[in-house]
Amino acid sequence: MNEAQAREEICRVGRSLFERGYVHATAGNISVRLEESEGGGFLITPTDACLGFLEPARLARLDAQAQQISGERASKTIALHTQIYCAALPFDPQTRCVIHTHSTHCVALSLRPQQQAELLGALTPYFVMKVGHVPLIRYHRPGDPAAAQRVAQTITRYGQAGTPIRAVMLERLGPNVWHDSPGAAMATLEELEETARLMCLGALAPGALSDPQIEELRQSFGARW
Repeated sequence: MNEAQAREEICRVGRSLFERGYVHATAGNISVRLEESEGGGFLITPTDACLGFLEPARLARLDAQAQQISGERASKTIALHTQIYCAALPFDPQTRCVIHTHSTHCVALSLRPQQQAELLGALTPYFVMKVGHVPLIRYHRPGDPAAAQRVAQTITRYGQAGTPIRAVMLERLGPNVWHDSPGAAMATLEELEETARLMCLGALAPGALSDPQIEELRQSFGARW
């Protein structure tokens, strides 16, 4: 994907997420790590931009050190995104896109008392196959460098344990997901939010898939659980 295509794809995904209610107002952001053949560095949505009304030419362009080169002022979450890329690349070398939203049902789950270490258990086969473990990162104010460090440490810890992850949940804020393209990252986010919605709709907390059922998903589909 060249830079022009990446710009268009960020805008397409942003508009889709906004129109379907995954983001609202000026919440959320999207970044893409550019190929070396395109000069490297990053594209990211501008600070306080509505993802439903992005313009390709106005996206922030940053160099490999996350210093701004052109476009409107970059979202402050670029520090978190760069930490995610650095931590995820040893386990997923094709990681190219990070999406952050304030998705309603994910945030609602993070507000519940007696939280676990992860946002959700193995509730559905597609959650296990398409999302995997989603560690819950305890609350930090938006933009707090400590949150970025905690996220990076968590990605590394899960990866070194043999269960690389594609998402984390920031308590009271929302999920961050990453994948090899904006479209793939959006699909991961959709599956995560849908599973959170199912959890919120249940009168009682549903049981997780059994260990043999999860092992079957590992063997059949390469699930990372």
